[in-house]
Amino acid sequence: MTSAAPLLARAYRPVASSATWRATAKVFLDLPVTWVAGLAVLVPAVVAVPTAIVFPVSMVCAVVAMVGNRLAARFDRYRLATFLDLDLANPYGTRSGGPWARFTGELRDGATWRSLAYRVVAIPQAALAGLVLSAAWCVPFAALSAVAWIWLLPGDQIDLGPLHLAGWAGVGASTLVGLVLLPMAPRLVAAVAHVERGLGRWLLGPRGDAALTERIEQVETSRARVVDAAEVERRRIERDLHDGAQQRLVALAMNLGMAKEKFTTDPDAARALVDEAHAESKRALVELRDLARGLHPAVLTDRGLGPALSAVAARSPVPVEVRVHLVDRPDATTEGIAYFVVCEALANVAKHSQATRASVTVSRLGGRLVIEVADDGIGGASFAGSGLVGLRDRVQAVDGWLQVLSPPGGPTTILAELPCAS
Repeated sequence: MTSAAPLLARAYRPVASSATWRATAKVFLDLPVTWVAGLAVLVPAVVAVPTAIVFPVSMVCAVVAMVGNRLAARFDRYRLATFLDLDLANPYGTRSGGPWARFTGELRDGATWRSLAYRVVAIPQAALAGLVLSAAWCVPFAALSAVAWIWLLPGDQIDLGPLHLAGWAGVGASTLVGLVLLPMAPRLVAAVAHVERGLGRWLLGPRGDAALTERIEQVETSRARVVDAAEVERRRIERDLHDGAQQRLVALAMNLGMAKEKFTTDPDAARALVDEAHAESKRALVELRDLARGLHPAVLTDRGLGPALSAVAARSPVPVEVRVHLVDRPDATTEGIAYFVVCEALANVAKHSQATRASVTVSRLGGRLVIEVADDGIGGASFAGSGLVGLRDRVQAVDGWLQVLSPPGGPTTILAELPCAS
């Protein structure tokens, strides 16, 4: 039973995840929003075409459609950022000149037509996603509420559409079905969210030079932060060497010098000084070993990510389960960053989460290394803390991606993806 508990917790954890419910809320919010935005944008756009012979009327309809299209696209990007953690830059180019120049520039801008295409695609997509998620949530919750129906409705033969209950045996079977189906709902939510992110990147995000400019800005920002973090780390190493190992080595040299002077006149005192020097040398070696492990442990170079993470988990004050599913070793850079991400995440778990257990899962999905660090703590982690910002910057510096799912009350899950080349 004890061994099954982590599996059950892992299966049902996404049900309580804030990311699952934010994605679900977006789908159901999309149902009215896409229809209102579609009517506000597409109707004037359609009317503008046949009324081209009446130029003022066609012009007014086209301007209304374009302005509405921009506002709707901005709101779509805001919803993607709020509910799906997808930040998209404004894909529209700058406009200059008079009204006619700006109007024709809007017509020539590919972002205008991609946004219009999104208006068309979003209506059936929202309806289909709403239907899928309605079934995904309603069926298991209806099955789990069978015990309430059997109490509220008369008789022991209850027909609730696809759910037919025959006495308490039927209630037990229905509850079992609900328990099996409930963990599948978040997976459907994640699949729908993945489709919506892809659609948003394709039709609402920047393309061409704009996308390249945005990527350069992100890389420059991440690089600046990584350089700053590296400078802080260098100063920490200097301070640790000066205050720790260097002082111990100085004391070691002094003890050996005094022992050398007393070797002939006071052998017992010399022996005591040598013993103290020996103990001091061991302490200095421990400090140097810990410092080297924090930089790049030898076990990571010699044996790979799995043994290195197992060693980190063994030193953690919180029990940690490590699962590494890798056939081939990734490149050294990816291994180093993955090791750093897990070390920092587990350090945060030990310091702030009040967790009783944690888990680390590393797997490979196509050309990406996927890292998941989860705990059952109090939650509330965010990028407001400098530690998580440093993690994100280090991951983004190699074109990776990091997400923190930590609702108040927990649990907390840190997801990271890194480009991976064997």
